[in-house]
Order: sequence, then C-alpha cells, then structure tokens
Amino acid sequence: MYKFNVRVYGLLINDDQEILISDEQEHGYRFTKFPGGGLEYGEGLTEGLKREFMEECNAQIVVTGHFYTTDFFVKSAFNDSQIISIYYLVKPIVPLNLRFKTRQFDFDGEGDILQSFRWIKLNDLRPEHFTFPTDQHAAKLLIMTL
Repeated sequence: MYKFNVRVYGLLINDDQEILISDEQEHGYRFTKFPGGGLEYGEGLTEGLKREFMEECNAQIVVTGHFYTTDFFVKSAFNDSQIISIYYLVKPIVPLNLRFKTRQFDFDGEGDILQSFRWIKLNDLRPEHFTFPTDQHAAKLLIMTL
C-alpha cells in the first residue's frame, strides 16, 4: 500500500522584503523549512495551513494565493510515504509576536522538539538554505519570480 503525506506551507513576506523561515529540531534531527506542516484528516488545505500557523507561530493568517504544488516524486525523510507539498502566499492578520533569531538553529530551551524563526532577505534567498527538496524547489521558483 502506498502512503501519501500532504504538507501545506506558507510563504510569508514582510514589508522589508524578507521571508519567514523555520529552523526545527525533532528527536535530534535538525532541518530548515518554510512554516507549515502536515495536513490532518478532515482538513482542507488552507484550513490546515491556518492551523499550522496557529500551532507554530501563534498567528492568524490569511491565504492570499496558491504558489506551488509539488510536481515531482519526493520520499519522506522520516518514513516510507510520498510527500505532496502545497505552498501558499500568506499574510498575517496582525503583526507576528515571535522572537526572531539571526542564527540558524538558535533555539530557546531544551527538549525533543525545538523551533525558532528567522527572516531572510528575498535578495539573499537560496535553495541551499532549506533541508528538504520541496522547500528547495519552492525557494528556486520564488527566486525566479523576483
């Protein structure tokens, strides 16, 4: 039986032309990605993305448009599922209330699951900033639109 893992991510660009990225650590594995995560059974895509932003960023967002859906095969780094990622352009309803970092993996506290957020200038954005192939490809497409 083949398993599919549907992921939804938000591309949040601020007024300073910076994009929000998330550095995370789960069970000793570190990775950098766009904010978002796995769709839960029974959720619509934008509904799942709004839930993810509330869970990760404590932020309400509005989805302003579709940006990209994975169009190549990607096996999950964590299990035997096939990843399907959907990227949306998003805006916060109110300003984000997060402690932004300037260094990668600059976590507060300790534990199995850690997360921190950074802004990257769009002009400095590179696919290599991201761990996973779908985020790398979305970054490449975003760079091409600049």
